Amino acid sequence: MKKISQYIVLGIVLSFGLFYLYTKISAADEGDLAPDFEATLVDGTSFKLSELRGGYVLLDFWGSWCPPCIKESPQLVALHQKHGNELTIVSVALEKNKDSWKKVVSKFGYTWKNQIVNQNRFVMLSDIARKYGVSEIPAKFLIAPDGKLMENYSFKEIDSLLSKSRTNR
Repeated sequence: MKKISQYIVLGIVLSFGLFYLYTKISAADEGDLAPDFEATLVDGTSFKLSELRGGYVLLDFWGSWCPPCIKESPQLVALHQKHGNELTIVSVALEKNKDSWKKVVSKFGYTWKNQIVNQNRFVMLSDIARKYGVSEIPAKFLIAPDGKLMENYSFKEIDSLLSKSRTNR
């Protein structure tokens, strides 16, 4: 019986390892066109990522159960307040419980329209997150106006990029 348990555990570990590798290998890289997806926003309207082309987009994967996500919420809100005209934020909350995100959104003031709650028993199995190779959160993807993924920027670097973009107009 002990040997069977070891094989089961080994099988589970191998399965997760293979899934992780597959997710990372099949994900889009910097310079690639951002994988398109369709979803329903929290207000019930339809959403398609590719419809945001023409401006900068920050795709933010987070979860109400994730302490690092909560910790960086004030920076995300500040970025939106400062650059709301140059940057569209799309938040994808990866949740087990469909209502958990509401407290965080209310507490920190997520006022942007494009908010998606992707509910899944295993949150990292989200279809949207897999397209981007998300294996941990928070995860952010800056998308250029032409729809291509840019390098991984910090909030400070995004602020600087958008400030320069504003002055170059």
